[in-house]
Amino acid sequence: MGKCTLPTHPQRTPSAPPAHPLCTTSGWFSRSGNTELMLGPARPDPFDPGFLHLTKDLNRRGIVPTRATHHHLRHGVWIERAVWAALTPEQRHAAFVHATALRVTGPEPVFCRTSSAAVWGLPRIEAWPAVARTHVEGLRLRGSDLVHRHLGHAVEPVAFRGLLLTPVARTVIDLARTESLMTAVAAADHALRHEMCTRAELLAEVQALPPRTKRRGIAQLVHDFADPDSMSAGESLSRVRMFQLGLPRPRLQVEREDDRGLIGQVDFDWGDVVGEFDGKVKYRIPEDADPADAGEIVWREKQREDRLGRQAKVARWTWAVAMSPARLAAVLAEKGIRPQPRCTWFDGLGEQGSA
Repeated sequence: MGKCTLPTHPQRTPSAPPAHPLCTTSGWFSRSGNTELMLGPARPDPFDPGFLHLTKDLNRRGIVPTRATHHHLRHGVWIERAVWAALTPEQRHAAFVHATALRVTGPEPVFCRTSSAAVWGLPRIEAWPAVARTHVEGLRLRGSDLVHRHLGHAVEPVAFRGLLLTPVARTVIDLARTESLMTAVAAADHALRHEMCTRAELLAEVQALPPRTKRRGIAQLVHDFADPDSMSAGESLSRVRMFQLGLPRPRLQVEREDDRGLIGQVDFDWGDVVGEFDGKVKYRIPEDADPADAGEIVWREKQREDRLGRQAKVARWTWAVAMSPARLAAVLAEKGIRPQPRCTWFDGLGEQGSA
């Protein structure tokens, strides 16, 4: 099977947090009359540290926190259970990082890697770790079971939500060197899509790595692979799987039309085959919609699905399938998307310029 290997491209100079707990999942992008389909998850709301409470502050207000009413984050730091239940995984880890900052004594820490990613609202594919990570320069400092300190080259930290963090681009490249490819790409895609950093800033961080830095090539790959047209972590995961399986590179967010006009925008397009992550083609039905309106929306969805199916074979898959290379390969092979003998994902990379 013709799998892709890491690209060895010459350096070039280009130009240029899951949704809030109450947000719904992403849907198909299209418009019909006054009905607007979703454009993918909105940028997640950063965790608000105002939800955290110190034991002594609660006691002053006559409140004795218990595990029935509050979630215990760190020694002496609590959050109401109802708030905790509504948080996304990113926000929960960000809450842990903020709670850690409340307990740290000495110089103000600079949070990095997964801790910085959570506070910035960058997505992650795997489960979040149970430790906070901080950046140090010079002598390595002793950490603890809950705080890991990491020696790294110089960085200019950014103040955000009351914490010092590594900048978004530096955080993404640190993830590329220390986490899985799928998590690093999901973070990079998200950062570019929501204009949290630029591709040029990602490249600058790659170039700033010392020559013998471990996984420097993976960091370059993440820069080259990142695409702001990837609308969700699941789509980023799917793209990485396709790359690892040696499948042809799809175009992303392609508009499909027929003689009736715009059908919609598909996640992945190979010409005679299109792919939709999470079985999308879903309309956002307003909560106050009456049954007649909801039925009309569902009917229009079915019409669009039928129109798309007359143009191309449609492959749909879920998160569980994307997590399994073998299962995703089988879903796509059934529609005719199979490994190619040579990797073409980075063909023309030198001519892309600011792409």
